[in-house]
Amino acid sequence: MSSLALESALPARAHHLPAAGCAAGAVALLVVLPELLGDLGRLAAVIVLQLGLVLVWVLVTGIQGFAGSLTVGAAAAVAADLVLVLPARPAMGGLLAVFGVGFLAAVLQQMLRRPRHDLVASLAGAALLLAVTGALATLLLLGRTDAGHGRALVALLAVGTALVVGHLVDLVLPRPQLADGVPCGLLGLVLAVVAGAAVAFLGRDISGTVDPLAAVIYGAVLGGVAAIVSLVGSYLVVEAAAEPPDGDQPPPVWALALVQGVLPLAACGPVALALQSVL
Repeated sequence: MSSLALESALPARAHHLPAAGCAAGAVALLVVLPELLGDLGRLAAVIVLQLGLVLVWVLVTGIQGFAGSLTVGAAAAVAADLVLVLPARPAMGGLLAVFGVGFLAAVLQQMLRRPRHDLVASLAGAALLLAVTGALATLLLLGRTDAGHGRALVALLAVGTALVVGHLVDLVLPRPQLADGVPCGLLGLVLAVVAGAAVAFLGRDISGTVDPLAAVIYGAVLGGVAAIVSLVGSYLVVEAAAEPPDGDQPPPVWALALVQGVLPLAACGPVALALQSVL
């Protein structure tokens, strides 16, 4: 299939505006609910994003065994949340057991289905889904303490601003284009990094980051990670939005947008935690 066909399958406006809206909505959910309900609100926001991503991931990637894949993904999301919420001193190492058991469950689910079409691709999609749901769970640790609440707020705002700026710039000027058929450019990526750094710099009093340079580095790294993973999401959306050869309908725009909006947030969770320990 040609790059032109891939590009024309989903207009640039439909590619970027819903994704920017989903990113902004996801960040708002992660910011507002903890302010209203504390740790319970943070858990509710994370699990809503996890379950939503599980559903759209199976729809968009075409993982075979729809019901089984949903069950494995949802169970992994809940288990990841529990290992980071129930212990008095939760640690990232608890996610290893979730990943191990979840991968075995995914293998069994794929091996037991009949017929076994696209087995390798479905296993790869299921494995990445487990990683993404676990990464989203790390957002539960990001602002759990009083000292980390302000930094978590600034981190989420930096990521959300970077994603929105990147999509809006790519909508207007996706140049220099990073890949044929994908409406994303280098300018959008660079400005997303700048936007993340600017938000972290302006919010350094809230986050408690005394050193302005450290604040800029913190926001720039988060903005860069969000922009790069957003580009990956755009690759996925362009491929999924192309009309399937068997005549099936492509996934709905809202499902594609949710993947683009939530996937970068998941990637930024572990990175933000790591940066908090060194900056």
